[in-house]
Amino acid sequence: MPRVVRETLVSMRDLFVAWAPFILLGAALLVGAYFLLDPAPPKRVVLATGPEQSAYTAFGNRYADELRRYGITVELRPTLGSRENLRLLRNGKESVDVAFVQGGASEAIRTREEEELEPVISLGSLFFEPVWIFYRADAIKDFTSLTQLRGKRVNLGMRGSGTPGLANRLLAANQVDRAELTRTSTSDQEAVLELLDGKLDALFLVAAPEAPYVQMLLQTPGVRLFEFVHAEAYARRYRYIRPVVLPRGVAHLAADVPPQDITLIATTTSLVAAEDTHPAIVQLFVQAAARIHADPGWIARAGQFPSAQGNEFPLAKEAERYYRNGPPFLQRYLPFWVANLVDRMWVALFSIVAVLIPLSRLIPPLYTFRVRSRIFRWYRNLRLIEQELEEGSRARAELVASLDKLESRVASIRVPLAYADELYSLRSHIDLVRARLNSGLSGSPDASPVKRASSAA
Repeated sequence: MPRVVRETLVSMRDLFVAWAPFILLGAALLVGAYFLLDPAPPKRVVLATGPEQSAYTAFGNRYADELRRYGITVELRPTLGSRENLRLLRNGKESVDVAFVQGGASEAIRTREEEELEPVISLGSLFFEPVWIFYRADAIKDFTSLTQLRGKRVNLGMRGSGTPGLANRLLAANQVDRAELTRTSTSDQEAVLELLDGKLDALFLVAAPEAPYVQMLLQTPGVRLFEFVHAEAYARRYRYIRPVVLPRGVAHLAADVPPQDITLIATTTSLVAAEDTHPAIVQLFVQAAARIHADPGWIARAGQFPSAQGNEFPLAKEAERYYRNGPPFLQRYLPFWVANLVDRMWVALFSIVAVLIPLSRLIPPLYTFRVRSRIFRWYRNLRLIEQELEEGSRARAELVASLDKLESRVASIRVPLAYADELYSLRSHIDLVRARLNSGLSGSPDASPVKRASSAA
């Protein structure tokens, strides 16, 4: 091996040994911070949707497609609706991470004390879900007030969904007692069939306009849609209700369906997550929501959703940051996994650097001590030989043999070039002791070359 390469390797070896404890400490702190912060999101997420053929299920499939790009499997869990979704989120044993929850769904199942300890967070409002009251034109004439439902056969929605609670509050606001109706509580699909068969006079639906049965009923002859002429009054009474307008011809332009603008009331459906949902999952769902719900719809304008407004639950910090600043800066230029790791770890990284910088000042002295100790530890042996020479406790031939052995070992020492002068000093002091041995002079202690070297060191 060329001498230059050998000397370079010696220097690198010494540097590595000196820096090794520092590097190991930094690595240990990074590993500890990684496990403490847990930046990597889970690979499987459970999303509670709603009944089959509902808009919730359709949107759930789109979320599953979006997150699949990041290697995350979204398991869709069919439910009865919003109230069951909220119950599943609050019950940790059900293993539901995220759910669609209709505005007002929590009113009937939580007390004020529960509201203060709410274990769920909102990722933002996603879309309007109008309250659709479809009725048979031959069963209810000139239907302009909910008081006209007295004595009629009405489906209020399946228990477990948010529809029955909302329907009952609307009826109570109009002083219509549930006992005054012939009520049923079947699924939306069954209720639609019963309405078409004449077994029902009216039905309540709370669903997005994308729901297939809503679009079908709007175009069914003999079926009419109730118009909420007091929409603004309902919105003032209930904080989760908004007045909206179904534009003329939006369902079918060629057939002019509906034939005029219809005023409706709507709740705002939100994406709600368990309180301990991983922040990276929250970030991915919010970004997916922006891609899924930003387009215009029958009621919402382009870019109106997703939104930080109209949430019944505390907004997640990651969601709030997204609505305020958009996607994280690093995600615009780096893959999600890298950006998420840096984003989650940067505080820990700065803290670790702040700890390691003062400690790094110990490295140069440690490096110097390590290299010099490789040389100066042999001065003890050299001083012992000189002392035995002065005392005459050993034969001169034995001392010469010991000095030869010491010199051979020193010859094998490798040090960086910056410390070569100290190595050559040691060799010169060995030569001085050898000269004394050869001359047969004991000399005085003050003339000891090893003592002078030790004093200089």
